[in-house]
Amino acid sequence: MGDLASLGDLRGKRVLVRSDLNVPLDGTTITDDGRIRASIPTIKALTEAGARVIVCAHLGRPKGAPEARYSLAPVAARLSELLGQSVTFADDTVGPSAQAAVDGLADGGVVLLENLRFNAGETAKVDAERAEFADALAGLADAYVSDGFGVVHRKQASVYDVATRLPSAMGGLVKAEVDVLKRLTQDPERPYAVVLGGAKVADKLAVIDNLLGKADRLLIGGGMLFTFLAAQGHEI
Repeated sequence: MGDLASLGDLRGKRVLVRSDLNVPLDGTTITDDGRIRASIPTIKALTEAGARVIVCAHLGRPKGAPEARYSLAPVAARLSELLGQSVTFADDTVGPSAQAAVDGLADGGVVLLENLRFNAGETAKVDAERAEFADALAGLADAYVSDGFGVVHRKQASVYDVATRLPSAMGGLVKAEVDVLKRLTQDPERPYAVVLGGAKVADKLAVIDNLLGKADRLLIGGGMLFTFLAAQGHEI
């Protein structure tokens, strides 16, 4: 998957961007807009290229149906402020509101779709169920940009399946992360220490295995450390 330039001239093209907008909320108040800010450069690059931008993302862990507390409406408002232009908010993902919003886009315009996980097809384990939702999402656009680095490893409709249906590229955020990962795994500067945290140790085992032969020190904290303490025979 190449960068944005690999998609060619995007003027007038509808581009579906998978961003990471999973921000913390206190009611409808965003308490940290860092992920929205991180999404801006790629979206701005597309609008400046004359694309018709359709942003999609998830928030929280709804169970495949709409839940008001997980609505992306507050994110749409903040996205509009940070972009310095109006962002149309579709109150569904691939339904009438989304279709109307996309149909109404002008060159350089931006639409944000409602929470992808309000549709069970987004995270379905059955390929056919994801495929149906992916087909509907892909039907909104002419090209796809993957810019949600926090979800690129997930086999979900908006991340994996849509990329097989449209001309695809990685956004600037994903490209920057990939460049850093290459630097840290292929020819790291020394001394090289890696700090790992988080609770999901199963997700990290392959990373740890890969880094054992490369890093000079591995420092493990967060919820993961209990797994390693238990392995050493300590009671938790």
